[in-house]
Formats: sequence, C-alpha cells, structure tokens
Amino acid sequence: MLNQVESPRKVENAVYNTIVPAGTGWMRELLPGQVLRIVDLEGNQAVDTLFFDSENPEDHYSAVATITAQKNIYLTTGSILRSESGKELLKIVADTCGRHDTLGGACSAQSNTVRYSHDTLFMHNCRDTFMLLLAQHGGNYTKRDLAPNVNFFMNVPVTPEGNLEFADGISGPGRYVELLALRRTMVLISNCPQLNNPCNAYNPTPIQLLIWNK
Repeated sequence: MLNQVESPRKVENAVYNTIVPAGTGWMRELLPGQVLRIVDLEGNQAVDTLFFDSENPEDHYSAVATITAQKNIYLTTGSILRSESGKELLKIVADTCGRHDTLGGACSAQSNTVRYSHDTLFMHNCRDTFMLLLAQHGGNYTKRDLAPNVNFFMNVPVTPEGNLEFADGISGPGRYVELLALRRTMVLISNCPQLNNPCNAYNPTPIQLLIWNK
C-alpha cells in the first residue's frame, strides 16, 4: 500500500524554485525548519540524493541506520532520514508518490559495465555527477564522502530470495516528495541520466526543486 500524503504548501510561497535538467545535479544547504520539495515533472524519473550533517560532513546519510530505525526498507511520509551516527537529518512530511528506494544505490561507469555491457563505460552516470558537484563545492567534501543514497521515485522491489529488481517506476507527472530539515543539512542530488534500465522509463527528464522557510 502506498502512503500518499498531499502538502499544504503553495508554490507561490516558496523562497526558492529551480529546474534541474536530466543528467545534471544540484547541491545546497537546508537550514532547520526549511522544507525541500522534489517534483517529478514528467514521471518515472529517478532522483539520486545524498544528505550530510553540515556541521560534520563526514556524518552522511545512512541507509542502514534509517532502515533499522523505521523497520521498513522503503521511504515515505513519516520516514526520518538518519546519518551514520544516528542523528535525525530530515523527515518526509508529504509524498504523492508513496514509496522511494534506499537500497539500489547510484549508477556508475563501473556498475553500468557489470550490469549491461562494456560499451556503456563512457556513458554519464550519477557517481560522476556526485563527484563533480563535491569537487565544485570545496574542500570539505571528497569522493570518500559518497555513500549508499536515496533514489526518490525509483521502484526497486526486493524478491523473496533477497535480490533487487530495477522495475518500472510507480511515480507520475507532477508527483513530489517533501523533506523537512531537522538540522543543518547539505543536500546533494544527481538527476539520473540512466538509459539502460526502466528506473526513468529509458528517458531521463528534468525535475523541479522548491524550498520553503519555516
């Protein structure tokens, strides 16, 4: 059952509003009380996202801590995203998709060749986008800070045998997820360029990002 909850926030009241093209990325700090909305503009896009405690960048989002605390492998309204140390970074406060993946990780040149074929090695991927943005941001972040990430809007079912499947998305045009910052949190997004599996319907599309203050 998908846990879909609408937001009371209005677009015209947002203090920040931008479009992130497919295959590009975005990095910005959220202050405590701010709310970030990620909008799947055309449907079935995968939005790979990492979070860091701004005061301690080494303390990044932890899929293990998050899953263990909530006793659920999927993220949806009410989920609290935790860091490696167990700190509460953000809380999902609205979600019109209903379920998001935190197991599938980010595509990379290496994983593309293993999953698909060697001739995909040159193709752009989320790990490259992450590393580019970290390098542009400054010396506080390096590739060592990359960790298993959230894949918003991505559908990765777990089989009875414990395997992961990259399946058709369950999102649609205009669906969104909203995250409330519980502490100063750096957000790192790769708007996935993946062309080899159905996580974004083989057609990467732009997303919209909005921020509201308290």
